Amino acid sequence: MKALVLSSGGVDSTTCVGMAIEEYGKENVVTLSMWYGQKHEKELEAAKAVAEYYGLEHLALDLSKIFTYSDCSLLQHSGQEIPTDSYEKQIKEADGKPVSTYVPFRNGLFLSCAASIALSKGCDVIYYGAHSDDAAGSAYPDCSVAFNEAMAKAIYEGSGKQLTIKAPLVTWNKAQVVKEGLRLKVPFELTWSCYEGKEVPCGVCGTCIDRAKAFAANGVEDPALKGGK
Repeated sequence: MKALVLSSGGVDSTTCVGMAIEEYGKENVVTLSMWYGQKHEKELEAAKAVAEYYGLEHLALDLSKIFTYSDCSLLQHSGQEIPTDSYEKQIKEADGKPVSTYVPFRNGLFLSCAASIALSKGCDVIYYGAHSDDAAGSAYPDCSVAFNEAMAKAIYEGSGKQLTIKAPLVTWNKAQVVKEGLRLKVPFELTWSCYEGKEVPCGVCGTCIDRAKAFAANGVEDPALKGGK
């Protein structure tokens, strides 16, 4: 069995990398990162660093043109500011709609592309790091259990029943994800979650806030913040 892991360089996908390695062995794991026109390359650099840490084959794909017409605040061409509030507050203000950092159907596109590459690379399974906090309140609807089940069925059928999807974190919250990553001793010090591409994480965007709470819930300091990183 061979696994392809969608790797963004963040906490969730890096935990999935560790889980895939534990299950299949690092010689049977490939990582794939996507450039979608985001405002910085920090997360892609982190994904590459994680792959190098484990000695994994790492692939990259540029999908930025597909999002040319989106005004998502994460994208380089967008005039929107990245929110500096917790996801909880953003969800309330969004009133049941996705938050401004939702990239239109990104996970659907990523998984579809990953399926083609996985089949070409002889992989049997795709891992991706959707978790329940992201799906809450339809903030990121392409992280939900329902979405995962639908995509898993489509990819299984569309691949001639050769390929399955694993979203092992889909019912977990961020603190549970960090707990699992700590158990696996994944290199959280190499990861990047912040939506800003500055020298150090901003600490005030939704994903920075969630990350800080998750490490605090586990009673540990975020390794990526040690030594001023």
